[in-house]
Amino acid sequence: MIVQRVVLNSRPGKNGNPVAENFRMEEIYLTDNINEGQVQVRTLYLSVDPYMRCRMNEDTGTDYITPWQLSQVVDGGGIGIIEESKHTNLTKGDFVTSFYWPWQTKVILDGNNLEKVDPQLVNGHLSYFLGAIGMPGLTSLIGIQEKGHITAGSNKTMVVSGAAGACGSVAGQIGHLLGCSRVVGICGTHEKCVLLTSELGFDAAINYKKENVAEQLRESCPAGVDVYFDNVGGNISDTVISQMNENSHIILCGQISQYNKDVPYPPPLSPAIEAIQKERNITRERFLVLNYKDKFEPGILQLSQWFKEGKLKIKETVINGLENMGAAFQSMMTGGNIGKQIVCISEEISL
Repeated sequence: MIVQRVVLNSRPGKNGNPVAENFRMEEIYLTDNINEGQVQVRTLYLSVDPYMRCRMNEDTGTDYITPWQLSQVVDGGGIGIIEESKHTNLTKGDFVTSFYWPWQTKVILDGNNLEKVDPQLVNGHLSYFLGAIGMPGLTSLIGIQEKGHITAGSNKTMVVSGAAGACGSVAGQIGHLLGCSRVVGICGTHEKCVLLTSELGFDAAINYKKENVAEQLRESCPAGVDVYFDNVGGNISDTVISQMNENSHIILCGQISQYNKDVPYPPPLSPAIEAIQKERNITRERFLVLNYKDKFEPGILQLSQWFKEGKLKIKETVINGLENMGAAFQSMMTGGNIGKQIVCISEEISL
């Protein structure tokens, strides 16, 4: 059968901004034969995420992420439905997910590399498994649990940068759920600020493109900052760190402002900010969610429970069509999304 796929057309260069034209859609022939242990799946939803920017370079700069290859199919988080199975534990009609799902309409995969998901955990919203009840949600939850040192009733103030994104929009809510008394979000549009405070329970929101972040932070966080969930790095983070309290904690989730630059990860702080960090004994340890796989299952169940109880509100931006993967990626890298950026490939979930 003929299927569509997306390949890497060109690299933006280590210091370049990614554009939709870095990706190319093409048609290929997919065999009808599947071998023992394999399944044929139809792709339902694909994820685009900031970490993928590193995969566009010849060298990702990390040992746990491999680069995408030119003219080869691109892959990432995905979810689909099994149409044919020769795997003992997977049957036709099962919903499955993978962190390395090819950007392709239909694909033959090794069943051992897939994880079966239960639609009841997300009330049938399968795309949530790529967002708040998937890797971004786990990154937020486990990051705060492991690096935030929040205890119920401890009266702590938490600041979240990139607060309207996939991780940030969840992290702020989790901060409250785990016991923070005040949560302040930083984002880039008025619309996002309104969403954070009116729907997602943030106590205040700062538009870094229009407002003086240092002034607004002092106003929003009169007792200083105890926990900083950092999605962006750069100048915003320098401003937040300079207002952090003694023995406070930075949860280093991402550094999207630095991803189009040829710098190490995590990027080093400027000497002045590093001096503040040391002087005030602020922890800033690299956090990698893949090191906590034993916490994934209980984490997903906790996120699902909060969602079902109405305590965790989930936001996503959905673009339709495999042909729009590149546009979705470019938009996500420039803040065009609210919540998780998802691309819907096929909505038909019946066989």
